[in-house]
Amino acid sequence: MPLTCQKLLSKHPSQWQAATVHPFLAQCQQGTIQPVQFNTWLVQDYHFVIEFTRLAASLIQTAPASHLDTLLSGIIALKDELNWFQAKVTERQLDLNQPLQATCITYRQFMQNLAQQPYPVKAVGFWAIELAYNQGWQSHSPMPEPYTEFADRWGNAAFTTYVELLAGQADSALQDTDDPLKAEAEAVFLRIASLEKDFWQMAYAGGASDSM
Repeated sequence: MPLTCQKLLSKHPSQWQAATVHPFLAQCQQGTIQPVQFNTWLVQDYHFVIEFTRLAASLIQTAPASHLDTLLSGIIALKDELNWFQAKVTERQLDLNQPLQATCITYRQFMQNLAQQPYPVKAVGFWAIELAYNQGWQSHSPMPEPYTEFADRWGNAAFTTYVELLAGQADSALQDTDDPLKAEAEAVFLRIASLEKDFWQMAYAGGASDSM
């Protein structure tokens, strides 16, 4: 039986909702998130994106030629995103050299392992991570200042279109895979849902400045 990204979402709605609906996002939308909580998330997410960029590079190494255009456009966007993160951290007078939290370390290690998986599994994981950001920020939009640009960056229509293209590529990669590989792709999807939930929650652990 074919496995698709939509089937994963339909089969595991509660797990996916937990990945994309969280008090952190709700409080950003309400403007009630504490600066120290948002700043904690921001610094850790910067380090997450560094490892995510390496995961993106690993997809390019094994992707079909027909998938490269979309993946390369994502790499260009990640270059801009890393520079943007650095600008936001500077604005908020935060320290990028503070220790990584356990949740961030775990997620980064997961992505390192995912980078070694066959392309269909990686394609599903890459799509799921991008979808979690897209749906999480989009479903909690609009947001007041100073969080408006964060919701706009990951909740905008162009990013939604990009995520839809990633889903189509993952579906294509899954077409001729065997059952064990499909099972691994499903396990990766569920693990990402859990890690995303934990990453939002990590904001409440503190550890960053509350200067803004």
